[in-house]
Parts: sequence; C-alpha cells; structure tokens
Amino acid sequence: MLEKTYSPADIEARIASRWDEAGAFKAGAGSKPGAAPYSIVIPPPNVTGSLHMGHALNNTLQDVLARFERMRGRDVLWQPGMDHAGIATQMVVERQLMERQEPGRRDMGRDKFVERVWEWKAESGGRIFSQLKRLGASADWSRERFTMDEGLSRAVVKLFVRLHRDGLIYRDKRLVNWDPKLQTAISDIEVQSIETKGHLWHLKYPIEGTDESITVATTRPETMLGDAAVAVHPEDERYRHLVGKNVVLPLVGRLIPIVADEYSDPEKGTGAVKITPAMTSTISKSASATAFRSSTSSTQKGGSRSRATRRSSRASRRLRISISFWPCRGSTAPRPASKCWRCSKSAS
Repeated sequence: MLEKTYSPADIEARIASRWDEAGAFKAGAGSKPGAAPYSIVIPPPNVTGSLHMGHALNNTLQDVLARFERMRGRDVLWQPGMDHAGIATQMVVERQLMERQEPGRRDMGRDKFVERVWEWKAESGGRIFSQLKRLGASADWSRERFTMDEGLSRAVVKLFVRLHRDGLIYRDKRLVNWDPKLQTAISDIEVQSIETKGHLWHLKYPIEGTDESITVATTRPETMLGDAAVAVHPEDERYRHLVGKNVVLPLVGRLIPIVADEYSDPEKGTGAVKITPAMTSTISKSASATAFRSSTSSTQKGGSRSRATRRSSRASRRLRISISFWPCRGSTAPRPASKCWRCSKSAS
C-alpha cells in the first residue's frame, strides 16, 4: 500500500544500500573494455566539517557530470577524499579533552596527542561523507582517501620539494594568527574579528631644521618606529608648504619625508597620515616609492649619515627585497631589481 507521505529516510537508505552492494559507482562500472577514461577528484572537505549548501551545490554538479559520462559508456572515476584540517581538528580534540577534564596536549605529549587525534578521526571524522552518501552522490566510496594517508603524504612532500627547486614557491616568515590559549597558529577562517572602540593618539613630528612640527593622529602608535614617511593631501593648504621636507622621527631621530598623496583625508584626524611598511597598504605606489627613496637617501647636515640613518637604509633595503620578489628558474632568492640577479632575465 502506498504511504500517504514521502519518507526519504526509509527510501533513500534502501536505494543507497542497493547501489553500494551492486558496485554501481565503482571506477569503470558499466563501461566497455578500452573505454575513454573520465575522472573527477572531489575537492576534499574538512574531516571536521558537516555538509552545507556550498558542498551540496558543488558535489551535485560533479555528480551530474559523473553520471552523464557513465551513461555515455566512459570509464568514470569520481574520487572521494577528506582533508585532515590539522588546526581545526586539533581545536576540536583539545575542546573535547577540556570538556572531559582530561590532560591537555602539552601534558600528554606529542605522540599521545597524535594518537588521540587519530582515535577521534576513526570515531567522529567523516560525517560529511555519510551525508553525501545519503544525498546519493555517485563517488567510488571504495577508494576513499585521506590527506594524511602514507601514499598521499609522500606525494605532497615530493611536489612541494619539486616546486621549491624549480623556484615556483619559496619559504619565508609571515604574520600568523596566534591563539594564546591553545599556543598555536590558526587560520584566518577560524578567527572571529570583533570591532572595538579605538583611541586616536597624537604624535608630533618635528620638521627638520625648523621650529615647526606636524601632528599625526594614529590608532597604532607602536608602529611609529617603522615609519617610512608622512603623507598629506596635495590640496590641504595647512601642509602644502611642507611637502618635500623631512621630519625627525621621534625617539629614533631618523629623517623621513613628507609626501603628497590623495589617500590622506584632510577631514580625518589631523589630515596627516604616517606611512608604515606592511601597515599602510592603500597608499599609492608613487608615494610609497618616494618614501622609500627618501628614507634611504636622507642625510644629516654636513653630508654624513648618522648611524640611525644607516640602520634605517639597511632596514628599508631589506624591506624592499622582501616585497619585490622576482622568481626565476635559476634562483628562489628575492632581489630588488627589474632583472633576475642570477640569469639576467627581465621580470614580468
């Protein structure tokens, strides 16, 4: 007798079980010998994740393509896999340890903690695959892979070594999101940004060789030591006569230029903006270039540069090296030039 209401839990599970028993989605199922291959590797979802609309849409499109090519008689493989999501998994397991009032990862040691992570993966990982199976995704589930599987780990290491040797990637220092509680770095997606009411600090920068000074308003006074210039709006009458002059950086005594740039808003703060490398990213290229050139060539009276100015020049040169990376097949080292220092090829 036909039920009055549709019950997907009963019907979908029964049909999925039949498909699995028949091996309907295994690689090459239904294809003729010598059929043209067709394969899709599923973008591996995180082992800690659950199915959301993005996964459903993305995997539906892959499922349509895989089923269509099977109907055409091709040798189809839709390869499923999961990403280890190391940081997210670590946080999940550590949270579980805290809830159960068990020793933390530092107390139990690295090896024991890694064992605990694998235990969690065996018990709770892969929920998203169960959800995809219930949706009827026609992947070859007998070939499921995990990014921490031995074979895959070797392949990843080999690829990264090759890319590094070819000069296509390089290793350097970078800013990370540090979790002071877990004592580890976390990804941007796991950071919750919270807006807080800031405070404007007003710093006076003396004008070189005069009794004048220019006041800069900033919410980040601690970055002052790295300032490379002070920017003012070219139409701001208050500061127009100061453009091209130098100011003495407080505490440091280093000379930095005053440059004109439309990024500076005359109505905001004092109208003067401090330019700090890696902080003021929206300043124009011309103003940044002027700031770098001036900060590395500023001299004190008499033509001799002070020790602080020489240190500033070296720091600025190092900074330009770090932001001017010209990769070539001959070297992975960054150089601040329009041509590669090793093979003399022009940078594109």
